[in-house]
Amino acid sequence: MNHRVRQRKLNRSPSHHRAMQRNMAQSLIEHGQIRTTLEKAKDLRPFVERLVTLARSARRGSVTARRQIHKLLSDRSFIPAEHQADYEDLPMSKREKTLRAPGGRRFRNGKPRGNLKFTGESITHRLINTIAEQYAERSGGYTRLIRLAKRRIGDGGRQAILQFVGEEESPGSITKPAKSSRQLKADSRYALAVSLAKQRRGGQPADEVADEPKPETAAEQTAPESDEASEDKA
Repeated sequence: MNHRVRQRKLNRSPSHHRAMQRNMAQSLIEHGQIRTTLEKAKDLRPFVERLVTLARSARRGSVTARRQIHKLLSDRSFIPAEHQADYEDLPMSKREKTLRAPGGRRFRNGKPRGNLKFTGESITHRLINTIAEQYAERSGGYTRLIRLAKRRIGDGGRQAILQFVGEEESPGSITKPAKSSRQLKADSRYALAVSLAKQRRGGQPADEVADEPKPETAAEQTAPESDEASEDKA
């Protein structure tokens, strides 16, 4: 029975399930959207909605809400997307300096410090100061779930995109999607079957018939003969 069972187990232990939720929620806060299986996205969505609600309370000055966020989400540093290329070019000795201060404390706001051009930003700081501010006037429904048609390679699992509302990009001009390899093979098999059926019936393909000259009509064939007969009579 499923009575009073709200969360999905996803074939994981409780500790593994909590760690998976934290990692996926941190990636969603960092990138704005993630692609995962449909079941994991459905399980993560209420967890992220609760975090954003707590972040709105923490932004208004609630210390209890901030403690709840640290309890549920934990925290880590990341490099903003605009500085990711520069971060990858740095040697390993300097990468640690961009994430932590000399005293060992984690950089939180992403602003440059000292001689550094950029520093890391914490997940909690972005959640409370950026995402919560974005949804300050919204009472709920901070995320969107988009089902994908293509299944995951390997196990064929259903995929979905979980993203924050307002983080999506404009699709631009809508074009017809390209045919998959399976559709191309099906079209070639169908064309081959049509050509074989025409050969069995003794017909020719449509393109060859179109190239042949059209036969003359009966009126056109008899018209020259009538002219010659009138000349003989004359």
